[in-house]
Amino acid sequence: MNTHAEGTEDGNVVTAGDVPASATSHSAALPWTSVEHYLGRGLAASYRLSATGKPLVSYEIADGGRGIALHVELDRRHRPPRSPLPAVRIEQIARPDGRRMARITTPEPELLRDFHDMLLAVAGRIIAGGQGLDEAFDETVHGWGALLGRPRRMSLEKRLGLHGELAVLGRIARGVGWSTALDTWVGPTGEEHDFALGDADLEVKTTAAEARKHTIHGLGQLSETPGRPLWFASLRLTRGGAGGRTLGDSVRATRDAAAAENIALGRRLDRLLEAVGWDSQQPDDERWTPRDSPLVLRATDMPRLTDDDLPGGADGRIDRVTYGVDVTGLPPADRPPIDLSDLVLP
Repeated sequence: MNTHAEGTEDGNVVTAGDVPASATSHSAALPWTSVEHYLGRGLAASYRLSATGKPLVSYEIADGGRGIALHVELDRRHRPPRSPLPAVRIEQIARPDGRRMARITTPEPELLRDFHDMLLAVAGRIIAGGQGLDEAFDETVHGWGALLGRPRRMSLEKRLGLHGELAVLGRIARGVGWSTALDTWVGPTGEEHDFALGDADLEVKTTAAEARKHTIHGLGQLSETPGRPLWFASLRLTRGGAGGRTLGDSVRATRDAAAAENIALGRRLDRLLEAVGWDSQQPDDERWTPRDSPLVLRATDMPRLTDDDLPGGADGRIDRVTYGVDVTGLPPADRPPIDLSDLVLP
């Protein structure tokens, strides 16, 4: 199987090497690190997965890092199958050479890493298994269905959140040392907010979306503790390609820095990481980099829901509230309790 990629950068063609025709593993032929390289640099690329002379199956990376897709050639009689999954779309498109193609995409940019694996699974069933698109897609969906109730790893929201919290933790440690910094990181111990900074609290949210949209869990997450002002930090990450940091990179760098001050602090950090669900054995090949400096707000100056917003008679009867908040474009607060400008991942 030959795999070939072309893209453009400043008007020039960017070409990735060929994979030997004997290759049978599509994940080896097109590793996520190659895809992430193009996504991180905003380059378009096209990988032909099927052999020359066979119906075209290609992996497409959109210009500007806008997403990925699998293109599968259709014969005259067939139409694309319908997707039962809201996170997967299948549509028919026409190539300039007249060939009819099925295009499989996802509208969820935060799911690209897992969607990549799904596309390669479908392609593998078509190319190596000789199946049609309908059968290949159906078998892939049903095969993955058994795993849906058992996540392979921390959710993307939690992984991004840990990335952001470790970056803030490192910034705090630069000012007060690792022992005191670890004292401030109270989120893993079950406290309502992520950090307790002297006489103020800090909630940190991290997103990979272009807008500063965050998910808030519970009515208490943006509620102030009496006598302690609550601040909110909105962090945005983007896929960093070869220059980005995996979560494992950030964890190791943070632990090494803490242990360099005192080996016991490294072990203490290990316990906090375990409490938030970090497992060094989980898959870890997504690389991220800050999109810009964090936006820091006073919680009282942003849209939020608290116990005080519940209608009469609802107090004590509503115990689970999850909602999204968009703080895009809000002005940063004056004199926040911590300077997070130019924050970097550990």
